[in-house]
Amino acid sequence: MKKFYTAIIFTIAVFLATATQATETPSVTAVIGGTIVDLEGKAPLPDAVILIEGERITAVGKAGDVAIPASAEIIDATGRWLIPGLMNMHVHLGLKLPGKTEAELANETEAELALRMADNARKILLAGITTIRLTGEEKHADLALRKAIAKGQTIGPRIFSSGEPLAITGGHGSEKGKTYYDGPYELIKAARKEISAGADWIKILISGGIATNGGDIAQALMTPEEINAVIDAAHRFGTKVTAHSGSSAATNIAIDAGIDCIEHGYFLDRKTLRKMQKHGTWLVPTILVSQPALAPFFIEIGSPEWYMKRRESVGKQHWKALQMAIKEGVNIGLGTDQLPSAPTEGTTATVREAEYYVEAGMTPLQALRSATIQTARLLDADKDMGSLAAGKYADMLVLDSDPGKDISALRHIKLVMKGGRVYQNRLNQ
Repeated sequence: MKKFYTAIIFTIAVFLATATQATETPSVTAVIGGTIVDLEGKAPLPDAVILIEGERITAVGKAGDVAIPASAEIIDATGRWLIPGLMNMHVHLGLKLPGKTEAELANETEAELALRMADNARKILLAGITTIRLTGEEKHADLALRKAIAKGQTIGPRIFSSGEPLAITGGHGSEKGKTYYDGPYELIKAARKEISAGADWIKILISGGIATNGGDIAQALMTPEEINAVIDAAHRFGTKVTAHSGSSAATNIAIDAGIDCIEHGYFLDRKTLRKMQKHGTWLVPTILVSQPALAPFFIEIGSPEWYMKRRESVGKQHWKALQMAIKEGVNIGLGTDQLPSAPTEGTTATVREAEYYVEAGMTPLQALRSATIQTARLLDADKDMGSLAAGKYADMLVLDSDPGKDISALRHIKLVMKGGRVYQNRLNQ
């Protein structure tokens, strides 16, 4: 009898284990009929099949070359174009700009901030941006949100984050009368604090900025000793460093110290840009913030006069710096410094940023790369994302036309997939 019960228990255990395995078997999806844009400039792949198992792509090829399981869910993309999900490298989910918005959010609680950031993350994903890098948030709400998205508790793009930015007293990002981090040792400790909290990057604010009423944008406000100390401390932990900088002087110090990336680059000169190209230093231009496309938005939110004047004074030089960066072959990753999904001249901020790159001298394919495979390389994540290839995450967009020939094709996104799951589907519209 004892053997009988043992056999029953064993049978039940095997059944439960099998049932669990069956439940956990990844779903299989096949996207068929579309044309894959080749990000390396080769001919597009027409009538393609992309086979997806769970979160990742398992096979890519022409129809007939990829076996589609009978149980696979079929997504018919016939007549459409397929690209990786877009990526935006300069995002503030808790964005507060001078003017009406800043006043309305003056007494925002931590709970309200977290919910607002989660709502922004959802909108960003639905707009086709499947990966973002956060370049300065408050109270580590970004790190909590990143964890919640990874657990499936809420939806949003993949998040890489620099945690809280490292500002100096009186510098960009500071408030009058408040003390921030001053001197190498304070900044080293602050960098280690962010790394310990889980930041993927460290961000330092080394020159003045448009949104801070004080501090010359073209001047190096953080000292060489401070810049060197942060970069050295972060790199010892294998953590990359990016710098808010509109200054050639500050940027040159940072390049010599081994900085990984520069944000904005408002007043960068050709000599500095050539140095960036030589050292492999990345640039995230955020050209949108200083150009005419956003003027109506800033007027709408009641931006103060000093902000509007500061923005306008920067715009022309910022545009020249971007044009020179493109000509000099600087590595460029797309970033907006504006919510990526924000309505901007009939499209999103992310798409309008890419369009500006083409207007400044990039080919449409180069602009597309800046929002996909190039940004993945900036993140050291190109083995997992940035292109449609076997082994990578199934982060994908379906478009009506070829963005490799006309970047404005990004204005017409028909399907958004992240990690094999469809979040937006307008294929029948």
